[in-house]
Amino acid sequence: MPHWLSLMIDALPSLLWACLVFTVPLTLLSFAFGLAVGFVAAITRLFAPAPFAAFVRFYVWIIRGTPLLVQLFLIFYGLPSVGIVLDAFPAALIGFTLNVGAYTSEIIRAVLVSVPKGQWEAAYSIGMTWAQAMRRTILPQATRVAVPPLSNTFISLVKDTSLAAAITVPELFRAGQRIVATSYEPLILYIEVALIYLVVSSVLSSLQARVEKRFSRYGGFIEAGS
Repeated sequence: MPHWLSLMIDALPSLLWACLVFTVPLTLLSFAFGLAVGFVAAITRLFAPAPFAAFVRFYVWIIRGTPLLVQLFLIFYGLPSVGIVLDAFPAALIGFTLNVGAYTSEIIRAVLVSVPKGQWEAAYSIGMTWAQAMRRTILPQATRVAVPPLSNTFISLVKDTSLAAAITVPELFRAGQRIVATSYEPLILYIEVALIYLVVSSVLSSLQARVEKRFSRYGGFIEAGS
């Protein structure tokens, strides 16, 4: 067996363990929390009083205008200087959540604005409240438009979690770094790490295509289940 193949096989269990135990949970939690933050931020920016909307605009401006890596460093290495000490995984989770929240808020805001105002008027004309109109009329239409960009954000997040290695989260890329430090075979191992990311991203892209196909066929999960 070639040396490079033997090395990749030996490293695979450790890499997969790091992926399943750290990379996948970090991705799922960050996206779920970030999506919730993004939805609240989008609603606040569109419908809340001016001071609250201004705060959200400031938050989005800060997050989108600074590198994610710098944000992670500020949370993990910077906050201890003011007495706030976080473990690596929670620090990464907070950083990714805030980052995803800012970007998804712009996506959600855009798709909500894209729904014609006549839809609101039609909902109000049959006696719906604002919340009912949002849930039954606006969100089903906005969801179909939001699925592709939100799916792309999720796939990008899988790859972005590699930045958590910089704050010592033992995720996939960090696991690869540790093996490289003892094997002195960076080319082979980093190719293996890249292939794992590629496989995960490809699977998610395939799932994204299926979800988009279902939305286009049935008009969205919300309408299909109503």
